[in-house]
Amino acid sequence: STYSSKVFRVTFLGLAVSVAVPLLGVTVLLDCPIDPQPISLKEPPLLTGVLEPNTKLRKAERLWENQLVGPESIVNIGDVLFTGTADGKIIKIEDGELQTIARIGHGPCGGREDEPTCGRPLGMRVGPNNTLFVADAYYGLYEVDPDTGETKTLVSTKTLIEGQKLSFVNDLTVTRDGRKIYFTDSSSKWQRQDYLFLVMEGTDDGLLEYDTVTKEVKVLMVGLRFPNGVQLSPAEDFVLVQETTMARIRRQLRCSNLLSITFRYYVSGLMKGGADMFVENMPGLPDNIRLSSSGGYWVAMAAVRPNPGFSLLDFLSEKPWIKRMIFKLLSQETVAKFVPKYSLVVELSETGSYRRSFHDPNGVTVAYVSEAHEHNGHLYLGSFRSPYICRLDLQHV
Repeated sequence: STYSSKVFRVTFLGLAVSVAVPLLGVTVLLDCPIDPQPISLKEPPLLTGVLEPNTKLRKAERLWENQLVGPESIVNIGDVLFTGTADGKIIKIEDGELQTIARIGHGPCGGREDEPTCGRPLGMRVGPNNTLFVADAYYGLYEVDPDTGETKTLVSTKTLIEGQKLSFVNDLTVTRDGRKIYFTDSSSKWQRQDYLFLVMEGTDDGLLEYDTVTKEVKVLMVGLRFPNGVQLSPAEDFVLVQETTMARIRRQLRCSNLLSITFRYYVSGLMKGGADMFVENMPGLPDNIRLSSSGGYWVAMAAVRPNPGFSLLDFLSEKPWIKRMIFKLLSQETVAKFVPKYSLVVELSETGSYRRSFHDPNGVTVAYVSEAHEHNGHLYLGSFRSPYICRLDLQHV
């Protein structure tokens, strides 16, 4: 019996070594698609007080389920809704009926590999005369006639901006007179289909301004890690810019390296051209940001940093060697499955303090959320991957 046990242990160890050594050798030789650097993060804020976990998002109702996929951003003209979907369509929703009014790209439109040609409408806004402004991740900035579906290119990704290419046009915000459009290019290296590479590597890009009269494009801010959602203040004196991963230390901002930071860039007034911190060390990875009827802002979180709890992104932040190993062996789709479902929307005051939060632990009703658009007493919740729009009655939460 003792002899058999020893034989088993020796045999098991021999097999383990024979498998582990070649695997380690292959892993070392494999190329890694990303070049991550160590990132030092603060401990996530405790989910207490107004951030206390709840199930309020589970009171939302799913609308047009399985009739559209990935309605990232939502706008309204009166009671008519508009959104863009993962198959490149711009959809009009009137009286409950869905109608495709435009497509910036062209088919075939199926899986992730088709996105660069099919197009991917992300941020969407309504401008003067009820025209639609759309940020397409692969094609650029567009103006769309909501009645005829006619599309007009404003800023093409084929055009170099100050010698830099646009690879991931993400969100936009428009002045009331329609003169200026502020938009983000999330990366000059990675496209939207590789967003997880961008999150893990944390390359930096910026905030841009397009003048609809002069047709000029200016770079307003650089060095932002995954610049994402943008929102003009109600007085239009500054723009809020969300950094989904981590901001670098910027001299003019007097900030530390922190995760999930919202910057404020002044576009008018005495502080024009200056920037400072608005909110730092948020409880999740902020995606889009929109105005709330109270004068504050709705922020949708693409993922949550639970505290107490385990945050995969925080764990990996100072371990680039583990990130390299992971992406040598696993695809982005496989890695994404390890991110737990947890939907979170927070409302900020005009000064950046937390007013309230709506949660759906485990994503039971709202599986993913990328934007919260308020209209007529309801929050319409967009998602970059869910096959529906959710609607939450604000009077009953």
